[in-house]
Amino acid sequence: MKSHKYIFVVGGVMSGVGKGITTSSLGLILQGKGYKVNLVKADPYLNVDAGTMNPTEHGEVFVLNSGLETDQDMGNYERFLNRDLSNEDYMTSGMVYKYVIDKERSLGFRGKCIDADNVRDEIIHRFINAGKVNKSEISIIEIGGTVGDYQNIMFMEAARVLKVKNPSDVAFVMVSYLPIPKTIGEMKSKPTQNAVRQLNSYGIHPDFIIARAEVALDSKRKEKIAMACSIPIGNVISAPDIGSVYDVPQNFENDRIGEMVLKSLSLKSKKNSPGINDWKKFVTRAKSQKGEVNIAIVGKYFNTGDFVLSDVYVSVIDAVKFSCYALGLKPKLTWLVAQEFENDKAKLKELNKYDGVIVPGGFGESGIVGKLNVINYLRVNKIPFFGICYGMQLLVIEYARDVLKLKDANTHEINPNATDLVVDIMPEQKKKLKDGKYGGTMRLGAYPCLIKKGTIAERSYSLEAKNLKLIHERHRHRYEVNPEYVQRLSDAGLVFSGTSPDGSLMEIAELPKKIHPFFLGVQFHPEFLARPLSPHPLFTAFVEASQKTSREA
Repeated sequence: MKSHKYIFVVGGVMSGVGKGITTSSLGLILQGKGYKVNLVKADPYLNVDAGTMNPTEHGEVFVLNSGLETDQDMGNYERFLNRDLSNEDYMTSGMVYKYVIDKERSLGFRGKCIDADNVRDEIIHRFINAGKVNKSEISIIEIGGTVGDYQNIMFMEAARVLKVKNPSDVAFVMVSYLPIPKTIGEMKSKPTQNAVRQLNSYGIHPDFIIARAEVALDSKRKEKIAMACSIPIGNVISAPDIGSVYDVPQNFENDRIGEMVLKSLSLKSKKNSPGINDWKKFVTRAKSQKGEVNIAIVGKYFNTGDFVLSDVYVSVIDAVKFSCYALGLKPKLTWLVAQEFENDKAKLKELNKYDGVIVPGGFGESGIVGKLNVINYLRVNKIPFFGICYGMQLLVIEYARDVLKLKDANTHEINPNATDLVVDIMPEQKKKLKDGKYGGTMRLGAYPCLIKKGTIAERSYSLEAKNLKLIHERHRHRYEVNPEYVQRLSDAGLVFSGTSPDGSLMEIAELPKKIHPFFLGVQFHPEFLARPLSPHPLFTAFVEASQKTSREA
């Protein structure tokens, strides 16, 4: 029986150097060489999951089919591998510690003294179990944080022990950063050398170093790093800044990293999977657009100090790109801060220069007035609009206020005492909030949705041609369109084109095409299922409508 192989990806010098993209790219490459691969993210946070983390600090929360709220790297993993991941592919320190402590409290250790070794062993068990559940041959495990962080030390220790027990089955890849200080004008390798020494102090030696930098490494730096870090010069892989993360796999393959990693694990390439060729076609197509479409995303989480954080909407941004590339279009994306549309009505006219506008999900009251003003302007002026989760709820509120003349129409989230709660909290959620249970208690994960015939939604999903009625999409929300107002909204022209199978929950709201070129909102998060090789149909329909509007302007 062949032994299972493990590749650990760790970071050096600083965070944000591209461990997630490296992990995803290696997964795609090895999958393309005929191996069954699973990707695992080991997050050092004590949060049990990513659901309660501040998006402006942590970035997007990605949701799996099961409903597990995870780090945004899981989204990259799914997009690169073009398949769904399981709960076993994600872990946090909080998950592990909670499990060990709960087990101890229930006498699961039969009265033994519990210490850090038990935590380490549980991590190792999870590494091994993830491979078994996925029936994979190679597990690629990204350890979050940076070498030297005390937060991820238990994951590092687990990886070290796994290497000691199975020397020929484990390889380590360090993704490190080589700065080029402007005042010096020279690429510096010393921080990477120090990071490797720090890793050595844990009893771990990297087999490969992915050298991230603004520009490609020259032979001098490669040789310097190889000599200082005791690895072959060919195992120092240059990874300069590039225009798209989706170019990374091909760049890695130019350095033959796939073959070298397999060789380090005593493996050989199998026959190439067709998936890798499809990926190459996608990358080529993304660089050969013939037209352009101008899309704005109106969000509330873009501002973080003096910087713009687009990571919080990374899946939405990528979903737009995938659909644009499939249509032969170049996406021109603009981030708009919702708060800027609250008091200056004249600013709304700036929306005319966009072919289409997206209002993505979010939580809380901040920026909501601005979003409502934007949605009203887009509806009245027939500019394509796509609302996601909170964006759909605000679509319903705006319609109720302006068309039904329910001036106090609101959501329970903002004003629970509003006269007309057209968006209300789900009954089962009220007790959870009353008991202070916020983490992992929303409506999460994949749920079925019944599509109404003759609607934009049906045409977008091409269900009529497939003779289907149901779709499945991932959710992340507490609030729903209040059933008490559905008939009044429908009588006023709003079409609920998607509902739960029993008809109690409104999943998609839209205006007929004869009234508006594209005015549609969804309660779920379609961006979580958008992938390079399979763009999401609703994003594609939105982009098509936006392109048509652009041509007619």
